[in-house]
Amino acid sequence: MPDKISLAIEQHLKAAQALAADPAAVKKIADALAKTVLSGGKILVCGNGGSACDSQHIAGELVGRFKKERRAIGAVALTADTSVLTCLGNDYGFDRVFERQVEALGRKGDALIAISTSGASANVLKAAKKARELGMLTVGFLGQNGGPLLDSCDLAFLAPAVDTPRIQEMHILAAHMICELVEDAVAAS
Repeated sequence: MPDKISLAIEQHLKAAQALAADPAAVKKIADALAKTVLSGGKILVCGNGGSACDSQHIAGELVGRFKKERRAIGAVALTADTSVLTCLGNDYGFDRVFERQVEALGRKGDALIAISTSGASANVLKAAKKARELGMLTVGFLGQNGGPLLDSCDLAFLAPAVDTPRIQEMHILAAHMICELVEDAVAAS
């Protein structure tokens, strides 16, 4: 057991050090999302499993607050409404549960954060394609190589890790930094 714990910590630290060595993607995403919000746009967020939890976490940090008092930021986790999710899953299939919500809630000038550790989640990919169709900014939080979703993203954070848990850990680390930078921009406006 201690070997697994030590290995997990070692992998986490290695990934975090790689992120620290090249934070450019995080800064670009934060700047683009801040511009979206300051221009009156909102942020939609989607993902499956642990990434669904991260979607809700990110939306909560933006609508509530991250570290400081400021106006609420429009953000919606497309993973949170079970009635909508089950209705869409039943009527259209699980691969369209996020796409339909993007179509209903997204507008030109908004942004979609599409989270997928593999970059191959069909429902997240369809959401990103719909967001692009609508003229929304598309931001991917992806695994190391980005997978097929990378091509549907205007900007992407590629977690510097190969193991799913480490990818997810880097996603939330990057998301926290982005939330703080967006919050700073909104508080200063």
